[in-house]
Amino acid sequence: MSQRPILCVDDEASNLALLRQILHNDYPLAFAKSGTDAIRCVVQHAPSLILMDVDLPDVDGYTIARTLKQDNRSAAIPIIFVTSKNKDADEDVGFAAGGVDYITKPYSPAVLRARIRTHLSLVSATELVASYHDAIRMLGIAGHYSDNDTGVHIWRMAAYAGALACAAGWPVEEARLLEEAAPMHDTGKIGIPDAVLKKPGPLTPEEWAVMKTHPRIGYDILSHSKAPLFKLAAEVSLYHHERWDGSGYPSGLAGERIPESARIVAVADVFDALTSPRPYKEAWPVERAIQQLQDSAGSHLDARLVRIFISILPRILQIKAHWDEQDA
Repeated sequence: MSQRPILCVDDEASNLALLRQILHNDYPLAFAKSGTDAIRCVVQHAPSLILMDVDLPDVDGYTIARTLKQDNRSAAIPIIFVTSKNKDADEDVGFAAGGVDYITKPYSPAVLRARIRTHLSLVSATELVASYHDAIRMLGIAGHYSDNDTGVHIWRMAAYAGALACAAGWPVEEARLLEEAAPMHDTGKIGIPDAVLKKPGPLTPEEWAVMKTHPRIGYDILSHSKAPLFKLAAEVSLYHHERWDGSGYPSGLAGERIPESARIVAVADVFDALTSPRPYKEAWPVERAIQQLQDSAGSHLDARLVRIFISILPRILQIKAHWDEQDA
C-alpha cells in the first residue's frame, strides 16, 4: 500500500463516503470539501493522486488544478476529474487544466479502481526512471570523486560519445544509450586507493599495476545488472583503455576486437581530456587536440572514428560550448 494518500475532493459528503467505501481497503485516503481545503491537504499530505470534483463551493476544480500544476511541489501529482459535467467541452477544459483523466458521474467502481491503478502505475514508472537516472549520475560522480577531473568532464565527454556514435551509424536509441553509459566508464576508480589515484608525481610500476585494475573493478560492479544500459556501461568500463595497436589494458585487445562502444568513448575521452584544464596543465587549443587525435589514429585510437569525429567537429564544438558554460 502506498504511504501517500489519494486525496478525494468533493463538497458532497455522500460522494466522499462513496469514494471511501470503494477505495479504503486498497489505499490511504484524505478528504477535502472545498478548493481551499484541497490546497491545504496537498501541502499537508503530498498525495499520490487527486480525485477532483469540478463544482466546489469556493473555487472550481479546474482552477484548483491549474494552481497545483503551476507549483513545482505539486505539479507532478496526477489529477482525475470525477464530475457530473459530461460534455466534450468540459472534458477539454479538464485536460487543458492539467487533468490526466476525466470520469463522469455516475461511475462504475470497477472503472474508477482501474483508472486509479493505471495512473498510479504511471507515476511509479516515472519515479523509477528518475531513480534510474539518479543511479547513473551517482555512479559517474563516484568514479571521479577522488581524481582531478573537472566537474562536467563526464557529461561533456558522454555527449561527445553520443554524437560520435550517431555519426558512426548507430541507431539513435543505441547512441543515446551509449551517451548514458559513458559517464560510468571510470566507476572502477572507486576501488583504487587514494595514495595511487591522487599521487601528484609519476606512478611506480607497482602503483601503475594497481591503477590498471580499475577497468575490471568497474566491470565487476556494473555487470551485476542485466539492464542493457548497465551491460553497455560494463563493456565500456572494461575496454575503454584498450588501444587500437594492442598496447592497452587490461586485456591487450587490438583493432576491431575492442568493442566499438569503448573505441568511441576512447576518442571522446581523449579529446575532452586534452581540451580541458587540469591542475597539472592548461587546456589545449582545439586545433592542437585535433592534431593529437590524428597522430594517435591507428595506434591508440580507431582511425575511422577519428575521421568521423573530425567530420562532425562543428557539432562537437557546440557541445563543448554548452558544457563549458555549465562548468563556468
